[in-house]
Amino acid sequence: MDIPVLAFDRARGADGTFDPEFLGALRAALHEVGFLQLTDFGAAPGQVAGFTDVVGRFFALPPQERLVLDNRLSPHFRGYTRLGHEITAGRPDAREQLDYGPELPARPREEWDAPFRLLEGPNQWPDALPELRTVVLAWADLMCRVAEELTRAVAASLGLPEDQFADAFAGEPHWFGKLIRYVGADSDGPEAQGVGPHADWGFLTLLLQDGTGGLQARPPRATEWVDVPPVDGALVINVGEMLEVATHGYLVSTVHRVLPCAPGTTRQSAGFFWSPRLDATLDAVPLAPELAANAPGVVESAHNALLPRFGDNALKGWFRSHPEVAQRHHPELASELAAGSVRP
Repeated sequence: MDIPVLAFDRARGADGTFDPEFLGALRAALHEVGFLQLTDFGAAPGQVAGFTDVVGRFFALPPQERLVLDNRLSPHFRGYTRLGHEITAGRPDAREQLDYGPELPARPREEWDAPFRLLEGPNQWPDALPELRTVVLAWADLMCRVAEELTRAVAASLGLPEDQFADAFAGEPHWFGKLIRYVGADSDGPEAQGVGPHADWGFLTLLLQDGTGGLQARPPRATEWVDVPPVDGALVINVGEMLEVATHGYLVSTVHRVLPCAPGTTRQSAGFFWSPRLDATLDAVPLAPELAANAPGVVESAHNALLPRFGDNALKGWFRSHPEVAQRHHPELASELAAGSVRP
């Protein structure tokens, strides 16, 4: 099975309406595979190369400069995660990364209307590389524009109004980004993983990967892993759990993984996770009968309940992936969540 490649500059016709052929291809890709690659998405000349370069320079900083931004210092799960300190599928990943999101002031606990408000707060940026903040936030602005238009296209592809999801994203969408470097270990035994098998818990994921390869997906009804090969200048797009919830499983949050790098090598990527407001609830949208007939419902397990209010789903994901941060800053909440005595 091949991963479909679509050109985003062909999404709309000269009259400004979405092209039916593009919408059909988009719907088929996200229903049948859950993944696609998007070219011609509107980056400025040199923007991809400049962004990639500054991310590489961040990971080339001395370790002590990166550790100034240690995410264990942030109660909002922002900052630098050391190699092997993010957990996926119960095991450590062979990657280091910098997590960032909308620049917001921390909300005092007494002002919380739900525990997920702890996810709002400031980023951490390196003084040793001041241009990183400017370049990365410019990239985030581009990704927001692409994601907003792609969200409209997804709605239209399902036969719904373009603004079907507008209310959920109005105000402060809770997107976040990851700058990632995978590092090849000296041993690549059966327990090694770049990132373990998982589904993303947002709405849509937009990923820029380098030419190394190693990203794999397991589409619905497939038993084998499929390579998501690097395509120069393309974003990898995949469905998140919130969009699966909203379409009652017609669009599927496909499980994917990253294979470990060969010893002595690295792989660089940048993920952007587009999600609605923390307090937004996504109920199932009305699907046409022919689509509803192929919407099997939401895939979940006892280990991964899919929660319709986005902030609940997000908090569950952060606490699972970064237990050190959760235990350091929110030990009581972490204990309550682990015991199942409180809704996230």
